[in-house]
Amino acid sequence: MDFKSSDTIPGPRTADHLPHTAQAAVKIVIVGGFGVGKTTMVGSVSEIKPLTTEETMTQAGIGVDDNYGSETKTATTVAMDFGRISITDKLVLYLFGTPGQERFWFLWNGLFEGALGAVVLIDTRRLEVSFDVIGRLEERGVPFVVAVNSFPDAPRYPVDELRTALDLPPEIPIIECDARRRASSRDTLMTLMRFLHSLAMTGALT
Repeated sequence: MDFKSSDTIPGPRTADHLPHTAQAAVKIVIVGGFGVGKTTMVGSVSEIKPLTTEETMTQAGIGVDDNYGSETKTATTVAMDFGRISITDKLVLYLFGTPGQERFWFLWNGLFEGALGAVVLIDTRRLEVSFDVIGRLEERGVPFVVAVNSFPDAPRYPVDELRTALDLPPEIPIIECDARRRASSRDTLMTLMRFLHSLAMTGALT
């Protein structure tokens, strides 16, 4: 397409402009296995239209991707999801959702750069896919909280049992959430912010 000198390229919507009162921004990463609800969480809580990189799933993923529990899912994130939420007039969170399929995990390294903390979304139907996810965060020293996404047919376990299964220390918060609901996703992010604040107060956050 040929552009004329009089043509204009539309910029961001007025609703997407960064509040003029914003003074600080924090990068948060939402991680988890395939189909646990990362794109849904970013979309439900973002105050701007989220940027997604979803592509239609193809035959190439058969036998490679583990989609147990998500057999009806037809699209997958191949790079990242991006959204924004204002915690206060001065503090803004930038949200980055990672791709869930293991063959795209090499992209995580770049997304982790500069991240202050992370939310690990888990699906209790496929708890084992969370082990490597948590391990990667621990290796990089990224503080995180664990959020159990509420799928209708997912089994429910006491927090102590989940903590044992995931081999998590007692200080790591484990909460329930519904990634489809804005209020629930917001509360999950606030839990992470309180956890990061507590680490900063004790000098554990550098």
